[in-house]
Amino acid sequence: MDYKELLAKKIQENLDVDLKLDFIEDLIKIPPKPEMGDYAFPCFQLAKSLKKSPNIIAEELKNKIEGDYFEKIENKGPYLNFFVNKGIFTKNILTKILEEGDKYGSSSIGQGKNIVVEYSSPNIAKPFHVGHLFSTAIGNSLYKMMSFEGYNCTRINHLGDWGTQFGKLIVAYKKWCNEEELHKNPIKELLRIYVKFHKEAEKEPELNEEARECFKKLEDGCSEEVKLWKKFKKLSLKEFKKVYDLLGVEFDSYAGESFYRDKMDAVIDEIDKKGLLVESKGAKVVMLDKYNMPPCIVKKSDGATIYATRDLTAAIYRKKTYDFYKCIYVVGMDQSLYFKQVFTTLKLMGKDWADSCIHAGFGLVRFADKKLSTRNGDVIFLEDLLNKSVQRTLEIINEKNPNLKNKLQVAKKVGIGAVIFTYLKNNRERDIVFDWNEMLNFDGETGPYVQYSYARGKSILRKTKCTGSQLDYSKLNSKEEFELVKALNNFKDSIINAIDKLEPFIVTRYVIEVAKAFNKFYNAHSILKTKDEGTKLARLQLVKATCQVIKNGLNLLGIDVVEEM
Repeated sequence: MDYKELLAKKIQENLDVDLKLDFIEDLIKIPPKPEMGDYAFPCFQLAKSLKKSPNIIAEELKNKIEGDYFEKIENKGPYLNFFVNKGIFTKNILTKILEEGDKYGSSSIGQGKNIVVEYSSPNIAKPFHVGHLFSTAIGNSLYKMMSFEGYNCTRINHLGDWGTQFGKLIVAYKKWCNEEELHKNPIKELLRIYVKFHKEAEKEPELNEEARECFKKLEDGCSEEVKLWKKFKKLSLKEFKKVYDLLGVEFDSYAGESFYRDKMDAVIDEIDKKGLLVESKGAKVVMLDKYNMPPCIVKKSDGATIYATRDLTAAIYRKKTYDFYKCIYVVGMDQSLYFKQVFTTLKLMGKDWADSCIHAGFGLVRFADKKLSTRNGDVIFLEDLLNKSVQRTLEIINEKNPNLKNKLQVAKKVGIGAVIFTYLKNNRERDIVFDWNEMLNFDGETGPYVQYSYARGKSILRKTKCTGSQLDYSKLNSKEEFELVKALNNFKDSIINAIDKLEPFIVTRYVIEVAKAFNKFYNAHSILKTKDEGTKLARLQLVKATCQVIKNGLNLLGIDVVEEM
């Protein structure tokens, strides 16, 4: 049972004005303190339509609303505070969780709506580094949440597989590549020659012109350049797959920038026919002065296409192909202006659906003692980071629980989960500063802490065979038990809120709060030593429901649970 919906219906039934249920439900809030009630309804927004003061509206509603679901209703000035019947509330929530299982928290609110989520998008022939996980983790989590709530989602990995950097790489390959190293460790060898190109180009600027010519040949379909480009792409995708397999991430489409090569001319012609394309310093651009933005470059002075050309083409292709309700671009915050330029250009082209294109930006990944730069070769490979986290987790397990079965498997799930959790722990626009001690802390607000809470609950359930013919949830009447039940009830709201704001951290914070509430309950009540069998059985059902919600929540973040730790 959805208590917010129930309460909204009760309020709607007792109002002398016709208001939509969704409007009323949106006004219902959860008070910051338990003594203020379990739900609160502010009456300010009803004053105008009812032509009464909010205080009077609150008092009148209090006298009209009845039902067994609430043990007490108070009006405090303009607020109506509802105190639920704890026994009925607990029974309804726990029964719902245990019946729905892995589907608890899901809904059909997104039914019939297509969502495109573009995320990860590493550059071919360059390292899949720690920065790429920000996009990958956010996008994967948004995909999981939206699918969970009924949206039809398409996952797109918009590979960086086109552009002038391939001209540089082709020149570097011909001059300095070690074929043996390339097949042994392709990305590191491609990075080495890419870095060498930039160093050599500082001494010999003519190398840049040679690279531009190579890319032009690639664009023109010259066989040698195309063959090398395909080779770089094949080697890169093979390496990327290793990381995606570690993360458990999949995609529906790998249509990268090169996919739109034969589709760009039609888009450029369309922009031109709209009278939007002008020449500026030899380049073809769309002027955006009146929007206080620099021009959107569509073709460079040498006739080559640019990122914007491909993104404009991709957006139009996606609308035709997927008829999206929203197209979400999970790309770094430093591209905010760029996406405004692209979306504004689409609007000027008459594509009103451009308002459905959304840039979900994110911050930077920092290490206290290291500045990262692909061009200079200062990168931290994501695969190395994940493996290091698994190794450190294994060391902690060997120290704390050396006899644990399947230690490596557990270390993988906990170590990789800890990294993902760190990326999704805060508002996506905030920078991440890596701290190993904090990230792998089993007692802090971390992935291992939440995973350990789940494992602790499963351990309790394995240790007892307590059964009973009749469950009496009214026995769960302590403060710790009821606060935990209330937390479990808020799961779906946290998901909907995360989707609305495109902020996975809302669910991350939610599972932390559930884990905290569970551990308070665990520490206050000796579950397995409970003498009253009815109380013991009810508590075990609460533990089972908590484990289910933690599992569902972590799954939406792309993190696996472990049964033992």
